[in-house]
Amino acid sequence: MNLKSNIGKYVKLELSGKKLLSGMMVDVGSDLCVLFNGHDYLYIPTVHIQNWQFLKKDEIDEFTLTNEPTPIYNHNEEISLRKTLTSAKGIFSEIYVTSNQALHGYIISIMNNYFVFYSPIYKTMFISLNHLKWLIPYTNHQRPYGLSNASLPVNPSNITFARSFEIQIEKLKGELIVFNIGENENVMGKIQGIKDNFVELITAKGDPVYLNLQHIKTVHMT
Repeated sequence: MNLKSNIGKYVKLELSGKKLLSGMMVDVGSDLCVLFNGHDYLYIPTVHIQNWQFLKKDEIDEFTLTNEPTPIYNHNEEISLRKTLTSAKGIFSEIYVTSNQALHGYIISIMNNYFVFYSPIYKTMFISLNHLKWLIPYTNHQRPYGLSNASLPVNPSNITFARSFEIQIEKLKGELIVFNIGENENVMGKIQGIKDNFVELITAKGDPVYLNLQHIKTVHMT
């Protein structure tokens, strides 16, 4: 039984990293599904769904589906991750990628296999499309951290973005960067170079660490 046949029903999804999300299945596309949790629409790449099941009646009774916000996609077109990210450009959003920590900000640009995200906390970030777990566009014209428009620049970066995630990282050679939101001390340092799909990073103590590109989820500069 596939998810598409259960649009309008209440489900619980388990995502990579043992993350559980529950709500009403609103739409399903080629590589994305949309879940409404009673407050927000969650746009979830289906590649990260480990398993799913129907909610029990007492679990369904906990949901209040009033004052439903408007989804950001066109109901007349099949949804996809790339179309959704394009629609979300410039909209304040919450995204989840790694380290049990949501990121708040807005999408600047979508490239071949990554997108550029501006966070008031981390500034310009490069996010691998392969590792995005979900996206939640803000409703009711909220702003992250209660910041004013003046604190949220329209063009926050003068960097020229490369088409691919790997080339973008290569362009940062010699820069001090943080991978994966700094989940441990071995993902922070100076990029020395890339070879055979591994990034050579020089740590604070001058030791080289070699990181597999496939496991790099986010990049931001210090």
